[in-house]
Amino acid sequence: MTRALARIDLGAIERNCARLKVELGEGTELCAVVKADGYGHGADACASAALAGGASRLAVATGAEAAQIGRRFPQVPLLTMGALSADDLEDALAAGSEVAVWREGFRELVSARGRAQGRPVRVHVKYDSGMGRLGSADPAEVLALIRACAEDPQLEVAGVWTHFATADEPDSSFFDQQLERFAEVAAAVKAELPGVAAHAANSAAVFRDRRSHFDMARCGVAVYGLDPFQGDPAERGLVPAMSLHSYVADVKRFAAGDSAGYGRTWRASEDTWLGVLPLGYGDGVRRGLSNNGEVLIGGRRHPLVGTVSMDNVTVELGPETDVEPGEEAVLIGSQGGASIRAEEVAARLGTINYEVTCGISARVPRARA
Repeated sequence: MTRALARIDLGAIERNCARLKVELGEGTELCAVVKADGYGHGADACASAALAGGASRLAVATGAEAAQIGRRFPQVPLLTMGALSADDLEDALAAGSEVAVWREGFRELVSARGRAQGRPVRVHVKYDSGMGRLGSADPAEVLALIRACAEDPQLEVAGVWTHFATADEPDSSFFDQQLERFAEVAAAVKAELPGVAAHAANSAAVFRDRRSHFDMARCGVAVYGLDPFQGDPAERGLVPAMSLHSYVADVKRFAAGDSAGYGRTWRASEDTWLGVLPLGYGDGVRRGLSNNGEVLIGGRRHPLVGTVSMDNVTVELGPETDVEPGEEAVLIGSQGGASIRAEEVAARLGTINYEVTCGISARVPRARA
């Protein structure tokens, strides 16, 4: 009996990366994004599995993440994609990471740190082709920033990149607009600096349009077997890597009208049995699943009833049940012939699958499946 456990199938991560490499084809590197502790799966172990599956680069978002991954994988090219304070930049550079540059003031800071450390810093200049976050939306300004980096002996231009806003929306024409904008900038950069890598594709773009692949693809969600379009991962040859487990701590008889949980948001419509599972929103089982979720016990779906509390949830077992205390419960994953995908949980919550996995809290141990 385990109160709460996230099982991580590292073999699935390796196979997902091999699948992505086939999709990308020759000439395009796979960069596995392991930020946010590998989307909740465990960054170090997942990075190892991704590299075994064919990824040749890794990416993170913060200086602290760069320090962690850089120590573990010192020979693997690493990109820190997020905005960095001076202290964060120190951490990233100490880890040997390449960093994103998006404005002149930050370029100057990176250059000064390169001079202080005695070796050039490899930088990736970001172009805002439509995401509306870091980077200039003016191609001329982006090219000027790249030239400033190229002329600076403390810097080495490693890449030019952008981020798609709607790659996971199949009917969005804005994706095509962004792709065209970036392709023009990338071509102009390569005309002056042929060795610079252009990269734009996330997981959704990899499957959506081969024109987006360029020299490298930065894949996160698909690495972990989650569907970038919030559908069935199997349709794209992906295998989910995470499953979430608990157990039935108690089985209780309820008479019609009896309630369970804070606020009495659920009452039995007839005499029935309830199971109590010892995990809750403190573990990442979102409160939005109150009276709005299902759990697998004995290979069958059972509704999650009552308000999700910090440390417990209640599950209706029905008027008759053979469930006993100690039986395994699965909140994400498969049991018998039934399964509950992260995509289903996300749909119930009105969110995306990787918010679900990122939300599994640190008090839930991760174990290799």
